Amino acid sequence: MTNSKNLRKSFKIISIIAIVWNVLGVASYFFHVYMSEDAIAKLPEAEQILYQNIPTWKTVAFFIATVSGLLGSILLFLKKKIALPVLTLSLIGILVSFYYDFFKTKLIEIYGNGSIIFPLIVVLIGIFLVWYTKKSHTLLT
Repeated sequence: MTNSKNLRKSFKIISIIAIVWNVLGVASYFFHVYMSEDAIAKLPEAEQILYQNIPTWKTVAFFIATVSGLLGSILLFLKKKIALPVLTLSLIGILVSFYYDFFKTKLIEIYGNGSIIFPLIVVLIGIFLVWYTKKSHTLLT
């Protein structure tokens, strides 16, 4: 019973933080997709090449990751069971998107080893949200 009480206490806080986190993810998606040619031209040449060669499937994966993450977080807040498959889809989008970044580009070579940190945080948060949603199944309708 104590575990259930603690779960209910933290549920709203975690789901609101997840919504805010994923709003930032959607904003990041739009920032990257709609970056002007002038802004890209101001980047170092290696970064310009990264932006100019992004395949459509990577952009779609990024879109799926961010939009389904936001939708899943809202559904979690609303205590809907469908939050789990939607957040799982987000995690898949995250993994596909970062697969491209780290295995199909020279991202680490361009930005250095520190470029691994933020994507790792994103993946861990995606995993946490799927796990937390599973753990919260008794609260979901």
